[in-house]
Amino acid sequence: MSLQNHLTARIRADGPMSVADYMSDCLLHPQFGYYTTRDPLGAKGDFTTAPEISQMFGELLGLSLAQAWLDQGAPAPFTLAELGPGRGTLMADLLRATRGVPGFHAAMQIHLVEASPALRGVQAKALKDQAPRWQDSVDALPDQPLFLVANEFFDALPIRQFIRAGDGWSEMRIGLQDGALAFGLSSAASQPALAHRLEDTKDGDLVELCEAAAPILHAIAARIAARGGAALIVDYGDWRALGDTLQALRAHEPADPLQTPGEADLTAHVDFEALAMAAKTAGCAFTRLTPQGVFLERLGITDRARALAAPLQGAALDSLIAAHRRLTHPEEMGNLFKVLGLYPPQAAPLPGLNP
Repeated sequence: MSLQNHLTARIRADGPMSVADYMSDCLLHPQFGYYTTRDPLGAKGDFTTAPEISQMFGELLGLSLAQAWLDQGAPAPFTLAELGPGRGTLMADLLRATRGVPGFHAAMQIHLVEASPALRGVQAKALKDQAPRWQDSVDALPDQPLFLVANEFFDALPIRQFIRAGDGWSEMRIGLQDGALAFGLSSAASQPALAHRLEDTKDGDLVELCEAAAPILHAIAARIAARGGAALIVDYGDWRALGDTLQALRAHEPADPLQTPGEADLTAHVDFEALAMAAKTAGCAFTRLTPQGVFLERLGITDRARALAAPLQGAALDSLIAAHRRLTHPEEMGNLFKVLGLYPPQAAPLPGLNP
């Protein structure tokens, strides 16, 4: 049995499935899912994230959260949480950078929201001296001040895809054609969740909808609004998504999303407007959406890079320079990735971000 066989049998029994259902099975099927069966990161994996590129990324995010904690009166105890922590690299870098912040480590309780058993094992090794606790969802986080980071988490949540047809929308579905997985379209129907997109789209435009994102963001924002805290959401996308952004990566190369299901990473651009509106309904303030490069430069990444570069030469120095460029340059991750901050209405926004 393989995931391909499972999907084929499911479609034959129930009919074509949504892109969201397909993504869910491909990424999180308990036996064949991409995230549940492997460590996908690094040179031997399929993709690399910012924390794996350079320690500077996690260090600066950690210092931004720590300053927000100080600005809010250093509440204790508090939850320090990460969504989708990968190998635990970001959290390890964050913790190293904040060791000198008086009282921060003594007051924190580390919680990791992680669905992958394989990655939980990797995280346990990376953070073996920190006694983190794992949760299956944000709803399980303690009811206390919450300081949270989510880097490339929301892009992996399942999306539905719709193509505008008059005042209605036809949904992209995945069915079978000559025994192979293939895209198709449903009949057009009204979609109340996309009513606001009639103002900026035309017939034939494709719009993506991530139904899982808003409840997760709302739960985080409600906790911050009620108990205090802050969150840094870092991902690729924009304020309002338009067009087909579903992509598959395998061995660091683009792949066909319908080929070798469960063997490639599937992601889509994040609609940050939807996240911000979920925060607003929870009574939480949010910052301006800011390019990652601008955010990191405001936090002093160039000065940090110079300090790290001082004792280096040769290949090590070249690697550091390349990492700085990759994280900040507009033609690399600097503009593609964006940062959204959440904070209580009565508090100051996080360092590096503007209200």
